[in-house]
Amino acid sequence: MRQAAVANEITELVRTAGLRPTRQRLSLAGLLFSGGGRHITAEQLHAESLGEGFSVSLATVYNTLHQFTTAGLLRELVVDSGRSYFDTNVSRHHHLFFEDSGELRDVSDNSVVIGDLPALPEGASISRIDIIIRVKNGGSSG
Repeated sequence: MRQAAVANEITELVRTAGLRPTRQRLSLAGLLFSGGGRHITAEQLHAESLGEGFSVSLATVYNTLHQFTTAGLLRELVVDSGRSYFDTNVSRHHHLFFEDSGELRDVSDNSVVIGDLPALPEGASISRIDIIIRVKNGGSSG
């Protein structure tokens, strides 16, 4: 019974975002949104889907993640060139990125104070500020 309710919630989430609830989108959304907040790469999601017996191409995973991001269901975090994570928590917050393990952790928006910002061009406004604090184990800095 609970599994059917979760499937209905996932279908409604995808529909409300303005996307057609295809089998691929629903399967990937189920993996993404059924377990609480998470940070995941396309490769990790692809491996999870294969592990669950859902055969989907890596290209489809990337396309779906970008569709979900455009629809406001995910935030994309680029931590290095060629390495992006997708965050299911779309509220205002920042991140700690552990360079040694590749782990991302949420940092409350309230715990980061942003000081003087540069003057913006006329007519421009800030839509969002993303801060990724990079840390290394062992306390070394660089």
